[in-house]
Amino acid sequence: MTVVSYLLRVYLEDRPGSLGLLAVQLGSVGADILSLEVVERGEGYAVDDLVVDIAPGSLPDGLITAAEKLKGVRVDSIRPYAGVLDTHRELELVDQVATSDDERLQVLVDNTPRVLRVSWAMVITGGGNGGVLQLFGSSGAPETPLTTADWLPLDRARQLDGSADWVPAVWQDMDTRLAAAPLGGGEKAILLGRIGGPDFRPSEVARLGYLAGIVSTVLRAEN
Repeated sequence: MTVVSYLLRVYLEDRPGSLGLLAVQLGSVGADILSLEVVERGEGYAVDDLVVDIAPGSLPDGLITAAEKLKGVRVDSIRPYAGVLDTHRELELVDQVATSDDERLQVLVDNTPRVLRVSWAMVITGGGNGGVLQLFGSSGAPETPLTTADWLPLDRARQLDGSADWVPAVWQDMDTRLAAAPLGGGEKAILLGRIGGPDFRPSEVARLGYLAGIVSTVLRAEN
């Protein structure tokens, strides 16, 4: 019998035993936690990503109901997920980029969605007359082209406003959350899209910035 995996992002009180209670609650509806990663910690709270297996025919809404029975727990998002959370993902990706015989920026966008748990990635740069050129795109990158990006050149990693005028209407209709980081001098950028959310946490934006910065250094060293 094939099980189905989901990625849950949950907010919970950062106190001893809170994660264990959550595991018990999810287990009560037949869910099995495969892996967990702490996305962010703040004053008295934590944001965790959990990969959870449920039996075929089970409804993912049951996971939300079970989790939120606990005081101080809120499910921010839930979506189907293929695979498990890996450790040292960013370092593995940097190594892939550095050692690849193929186009290195294509390797970057092909693997970034898995590493940073987004829907797609692309590398863009400014074109003539204020336009935008998409240099590389991952599987799942939107067919509707980006025609302008008034935030280029970029000096740091940041979350972008998914409802801004430069965002194609189709992207907005799909509730795409966006983040970007500069590559090299900032004329190029890696742009990430996460369809349907959740929003990018500050820690995720920071990780994107670190990853882009290391890749930029590797690429400069190769030239």
